[in-house]
Amino acid sequence: MGERTTLTASDGFTLNAYRAVPEGKPRGGVVVVQEVWGLNSWIRSVVDRYAQHGFLAVAPAMFDRLEFGYESDNYGPDQFVIIGELMKRFNAQTALLDVQAAVSAAAEGGKVGITGYCFGGAVSWRAAHHGLGLSAASGYYGGGVPNYIDLAPSIPLEMHYGDQDTGIPLEQIEALKVRHPDVPIYTYAAAHGFCNSDRPSNFNLEACTKASARTLDFFRKHLG
Repeated sequence: MGERTTLTASDGFTLNAYRAVPEGKPRGGVVVVQEVWGLNSWIRSVVDRYAQHGFLAVAPAMFDRLEFGYESDNYGPDQFVIIGELMKRFNAQTALLDVQAAVSAAAEGGKVGITGYCFGGAVSWRAAHHGLGLSAASGYYGGGVPNYIDLAPSIPLEMHYGDQDTGIPLEQIEALKVRHPDVPIYTYAAAHGFCNSDRPSNFNLEACTKASARTLDFFRKHLG
């Protein structure tokens, strides 16, 4: 359904993206922020799914400033070594420029929401704080919670976490709930990455189905 395209950020940087357009008039736009594996097969399938639900969806290649065109369907330990090196050079500020470029592209569909997974879940929280022309945000198992716990959202936001996520302890999630009591923060009987169906060891159909339904309802409420 979707197609590869490019976006140009406000500083002139051109990055890769994946875009899918629904049949008929879009009910809104959605920016989908990748996991650490770039615009791989699974994240492109998420973009396609949002288009099937009536949204004009865009996923920016968030690592293009680090290694242009990086993406991987290999979830093995060798990729974690590569990703670890990439993340050492990751710049959160220029990342927001790339998100903003995706928001502008998704705005062709109307009001825009943002969602993201793992790395993208944390980016979604930061984007919700800065606004960026967004109308709603729904993030999944965003790591590094203590790093952004003081960033209050400026738009409607919800978050989804697995209560068996060894990388994001429950006490961090509970601290997030205490700090932001007006933000719905859901937990599921699942591990990290519970929505990635390409990773059988992590995927949890029941948890992902429930969380995804909540996100769709949230976006329908705030986007159209």
